[in-house]
Amino acid sequence: MSRPIPSFRRFVFLAAVAVLALSLVPAALAGKGKGGGGSAGTGTIGLVLLTQTPDRLPHWSNLVTFNVTTTVSQPWVHLVCKQGSKLVAEGWAGYFDGALGGRTFELDSPTWTGGAADCMASLTTSQFSVVASTSFHVDA
Repeated sequence: MSRPIPSFRRFVFLAAVAVLALSLVPAALAGKGKGGGGSAGTGTIGLVLLTQTPDRLPHWSNLVTFNVTTTVSQPWVHLVCKQGSKLVAEGWAGYFDGALGGRTFELDSPTWTGGAADCMASLTTSQFSVVASTSFHVDA
């Protein structure tokens, strides 16, 4: 049975394209936000399980997304998952209209083939300033 969500490899490719596109933004635009660029903005981020589990907790290979509210005009979510000190998954998603890719993260990767992990999702600006974050444990 095929998955309706793009594979992790496609997600990584789309994230790389998005990062490349951000690197092409002229430096003159950085800091021309509301009020002359003082504050990066405000916001909140919350985990949303897309895969239903009996215990309502995230598990390895589940699909998740995030509820985001922010004053940032082009917010991004950066997800990092580790098993101990080993990075096992990382991804980016644009949470604004016109962003490439989707807003769904799969809690696995070619190097994360099973087991529990600890994850941190950060809500960032397009200049990578962290506005808010949330952490969560992923069960095996």
